[in-house]
Amino acid sequence: MIATSSAAAGVEHVDVLIVGAGISGIGAAYYLQKEHPGRSYAILEARGATGGTWDLFRYPGIRSDSDLHTFGYEFKPWRDENAIASADKILAYLRETAAENGIDAKVRFHHTVLGAAWSSAESRWLVDVERTDTETLVQFSANWIFMAGGYYRYDRGFTPELEGRDRFQGQIVHPQHWPEDLDYTGKKVVVIGSGATAVTLVPAMAGKAAHVTMLQRSPTYIMAVPSKDVFANTAKKVLGDKRGYALTRRKNIVKQRAIYQFCQTFPGPARKLIRRLNAKQLPEGYPVDEHFNPDYNPWDQRLCAVPDGDLFEAIGDGSASVVTDRIATFTETGIELGSGRRLDADIIVTATGLNLQMFGGVSLSVDGEPVDFAKTFAYKGMMLSGVPNFAFAVGYTNSSWTLKVGLLCEHFCRLLTHMDANGYDTARPEVDDPEMEARPLLDFSAGYVQRALHLMPKQGDGAPWMMSSSYYTDVKVLRGESVVDPNLWFGASRQVAAASVVAVSA
Repeated sequence: MIATSSAAAGVEHVDVLIVGAGISGIGAAYYLQKEHPGRSYAILEARGATGGTWDLFRYPGIRSDSDLHTFGYEFKPWRDENAIASADKILAYLRETAAENGIDAKVRFHHTVLGAAWSSAESRWLVDVERTDTETLVQFSANWIFMAGGYYRYDRGFTPELEGRDRFQGQIVHPQHWPEDLDYTGKKVVVIGSGATAVTLVPAMAGKAAHVTMLQRSPTYIMAVPSKDVFANTAKKVLGDKRGYALTRRKNIVKQRAIYQFCQTFPGPARKLIRRLNAKQLPEGYPVDEHFNPDYNPWDQRLCAVPDGDLFEAIGDGSASVVTDRIATFTETGIELGSGRRLDADIIVTATGLNLQMFGGVSLSVDGEPVDFAKTFAYKGMMLSGVPNFAFAVGYTNSSWTLKVGLLCEHFCRLLTHMDANGYDTARPEVDDPEMEARPLLDFSAGYVQRALHLMPKQGDGAPWMMSSSYYTDVKVLRGESVVDPNLWFGASRQVAAASVVAVSA
């Protein structure tokens, strides 16, 4: 840390410091200024533009695989006729939201947060920030930090060790760093991976490339979904944008939850249903079990959606194909597989996933003691045990991300209201059971999650220390129940430090 006192010269103070100007950060700013217009805030964004994921990724076909009636904000209707929308439309929606509410004026670009130190004596954070545009170090102080930067590294995607990749004489590209001038017209392309990025890239590139091959080590569950929601577009015409959007949102929340619960409760029938639907989309006699029948149950990992079955269409017309095999080595002209088969390629795309990074890699300390995130527990999915005045936003992995984030922002604002009403300036979750079982923060078998679990906070075996994956449970807890909880301690800096923290019982 550069300094430990917020009294240092040149330190800018705000009530709430929001980190990240993507979909979560813009949402957090909206709720904060709506419910607490008198509070000052700033948004620190490491990159040079708002939009987060939707500005960062530039690969062909990039889109959301969640419908925008639930992925969009509850307070701002999604007006486009496409429910599964491309990144440019999502980005325009986010930036319109920011501009309409004056949020864009609060964003500080090229501000990378390095670390933050909490002082109990002053009840505030001192935050060290690198300005990458001027290569200078600056400081902010804040009563609260709200981390809204997502959960993966923006600067580097995940690529496993690939034998012989230096031998390949073509071009190797990671989707997270897509070259703007990449011309794949008439080229043979191999896309390594089977997740959401791969199933987006393959049909998007198939129209221009000579041929696109999706090379996967094992299959993923894939479902065709309509890009347009007939119900939504009809409701919008009949009821107007606002009411039509609200009705569609409720309908789609129910639908998402029903599909997830069906898959988790009846994995056998769900597997058979998905396989049957896939087979109907694929050419007759296609080896469905080899390429589209995973060895795990539906929704143990995120189910990939393909709008209007575009991936199956590309396979059907011969412009794309799927190969399920392991990579033995790269060669000068492509890839040699474990089976001995060779795939020729001019371009290889490593759609092999993300690197998870909680809280943007920021280091924290509380009264001089470093915070080890792996030893903390997540409180209501939005705060950390033992860490005062620190909130974060992590959305759903089994539903639209923004559904959870909106509820967290509402609860955060209600927490601030309670503190104001009672004269508190500090809130800190504390685990009252030292024997509480520690469980992984995310109960998800995807590789990118499993690789990082040892670095992440834990969840407990009961409320309020569990990460709920149910929107309806979270509505009850985060929107309906009191912010007062036996595990949440409140204090005021005007009291003697040793006696400043008081417990508030439910």
